[in-house]
Amino acid sequence: MSEAFYSHARLYDLIFPGDEAAVDFYRAGAEQQGGRVLELGCGTGRTLIPIAAGGHPCVGLDFSSDMLAEAQRKADERGVAVEWLHGDMRAFDLGRMFDFVFITANSLLHLHEAADLVSCFQSVRRHLAPGARFVFDVFNPSVRLLAAADGVRRTRQSLSFLDPERGSVSVDVAEIYDAPAQVTRGTWHLSTDAEPDFVVAPLEIRSIFPQELPLLLTLGGLRLVERFGDWSGRPFAVDAPLQLCICGPA
Repeated sequence: MSEAFYSHARLYDLIFPGDEAAVDFYRAGAEQQGGRVLELGCGTGRTLIPIAAGGHPCVGLDFSSDMLAEAQRKADERGVAVEWLHGDMRAFDLGRMFDFVFITANSLLHLHEAADLVSCFQSVRRHLAPGARFVFDVFNPSVRLLAAADGVRRTRQSLSFLDPERGSVSVDVAEIYDAPAQVTRGTWHLSTDAEPDFVVAPLEIRSIFPQELPLLLTLGGLRLVERFGDWSGRPFAVDAPLQLCICGPA
């Protein structure tokens, strides 16, 4: 679950400031469905808080207490009411149903075992109200990029950021790809000139290949209704950057 990586919630938002196109997509989905909204792996609430600001009853579930605390702080700052719950998306029972359930920003890929993915989908299925939709996005694996994960530590210039407390922060990543497990195992290093490697944290992300995804959903009692290749709704294709999946009960 890469808990150590997510114990730095404030820094997480600085490294990954979010994608407005993704927020707009999920907000539009919630508007179309209406009713209750549940986000699994909600993190610091960067997608759910804007949805809740539109008046939807929203619940956010996450495994990291640090991320939930930051989400609560941000929601309070905006005067938005959200129910934040500590829990595990692999198996949860909230005692109610939802009209729109979603998992964004590759959060589903923290589940490495097929059994965990199926268990998550089964839990989602039990929480879907009649006519509800389950939507998630995961990257579309590139065999070329996976093969290039050689364990060498490299600076990710695109991820460098300015920390109001520390100044300019560089981000280095070393990754290897564990092919049998379909998991990329990385170590992230955050540094300033004055404080090298002030954060060193593992981050392990699974790949879900396009052909296996519908089968995993079926085993979880769900069906793939539609799959897009980007936030504009372009049909999924071999060169698509992501798998944006719209699902319903099987």
